[in-house]
Amino acid sequence: MAIELELPPDAGGERLDVLLAEPLGSRSRAQRLIVAGRVLVEGATVRKNHRVGGGEHVVVDDAPEAVAATQAQAPVAAFGVAYEDEHLLVVDKPAGVVVHPARGHREGTLAQALFGRAAGGEQAWRAGIVHRLDRNTSGLLVVAKDDAVHRALKAALAAREITREYLALVEGRPPARSGTIEAPIGRDRRQRMLMSVDSDANAAKDAITHFEVERVLAQATLLRVRLQTGRTHQIRVHMRAIGHPVCGDPEYGRDDLYGLRRQFLHAARLAFSHPVTGEAVDVDSPLPDDLRAALELAGR
Repeated sequence: MAIELELPPDAGGERLDVLLAEPLGSRSRAQRLIVAGRVLVEGATVRKNHRVGGGEHVVVDDAPEAVAATQAQAPVAAFGVAYEDEHLLVVDKPAGVVVHPARGHREGTLAQALFGRAAGGEQAWRAGIVHRLDRNTSGLLVVAKDDAVHRALKAALAAREITREYLALVEGRPPARSGTIEAPIGRDRRQRMLMSVDSDANAAKDAITHFEVERVLAQATLLRVRLQTGRTHQIRVHMRAIGHPVCGDPEYGRDDLYGLRRQFLHAARLAFSHPVTGEAVDVDSPLPDDLRAALELAGR
């Protein structure tokens, strides 16, 4: 099976094996395929330590192991459907479900569960996926059913025309009832597996998060958070940066609060203009039971 990818234009200078680690499951596997001549960059084989220019077309001969498995080959991920028509669907993802195959999560992903139902995009292993949520973040994301709709939704996302609102329970109380956090995010200087506002300036990407207080509790605050940009772990990183980490966050905060077994972060609302009909699509998702229980504990 061949996997085709378009490398991001801003990936210039990055090692190819690093960029392929996520779609192929690991960096070592990417290196083996490169060395075996089964990775073509603009139609040519490359060395294991090849650094990309950015924007190249890459084809990976992944046979006999397929990254994008069918429903019969992989465990089927659970998910709900909050909205669906012939062009797209809005998925309500439970916590614990990985959106697409990645390192350590080759099977049981949402992308695989949507096999044959979603379509669009250059990457077959994540067909139809427009944006993603962290594994342990629950809630809404939009998925395309054909390439034209996928392109339109990606363009709307880039133009910041898709409203994405989250509910986040954070430690303490922010100094204002509403605010904006504007701080570039990149790989943490010391812990490279984490994201941070303390990163190499030339590698950080602009990130803007808006928040307003929904409910004030004894030692925590429920916030409604709106993303203007969509960087990896953006809300979790920005909340930590202002001294109010998301409750239950094992990587950027504390995981021993209010009985939580994951971060209290839920994609509660998704709103956009339908790319085909032009009609307004505005979908809400209620807090799942585990977050409701944590909120009740925090309110005591």
